[in-house]
Amino acid sequence: MIKLDQVSKSYNQDIPILKNISFSIQEGEMVFVTGHSGAGKTSLLKLIGVVEKPTSGAIFIKGQNITNINSDALPFLRRNFGLIFQDLKLLMDRDVFDNVALPLFISGFPRAQIPRRVRAALDKVGLLRKERSLPITLSGGEQQRLSIARAIINRPAILLADEPTANLDDAYEADILEILKDFNRVGVTVIIATHNIKMVKNMQLQNISLKNGELLK
Repeated sequence: MIKLDQVSKSYNQDIPILKNISFSIQEGEMVFVTGHSGAGKTSLLKLIGVVEKPTSGAIFIKGQNITNINSDALPFLRRNFGLIFQDLKLLMDRDVFDNVALPLFISGFPRAQIPRRVRAALDKVGLLRKERSLPITLSGGEQQRLSIARAIINRPAILLADEPTANLDDAYEADILEILKDFNRVGVTVIIATHNIKMVKNMQLQNISLKNGELLK
């Protein structure tokens, strides 16, 4: 489903962030991306999610080479992805309901169907009773669950999560991980960038390990 072939990324020609990365992820797989701070985990997720383009190499999604995809086709391609950002990117002046509904408004989803879809997403992450709360009033774990609800509102085939359990205690970490596993169980391909090696070892799943922008074998 996802294939990277000799992918490199540089923001400065003299300092490559990723170097000749090649791997494949099967449809419905759950995968970890690990490595030290600055190893290239976030950049890798941005390339897979078509937030950025590689400097060289090719990326294939469902057999389609997306490396030089036409900008007009990007909105349709991005509907395959749900993105959970490390800094959450929540709208603090809008309530929980509106934060989750925003991607539906942007994509032109029928307005009459938005409340049902939003409440279904909030129910999946345990926030249905807080739909009119502002994000600032939520705990760290609840804010993370809110970001997950927003990421899955368009029912993506691929969910990309950048450090989704960072700065959470063990109980909240287990809660968030279980939510991600639930989506994977129904066929969503889940890719999680994390520095938590203990969590990765406990799960015993494919681990794409990076060091200084290179893939460790």
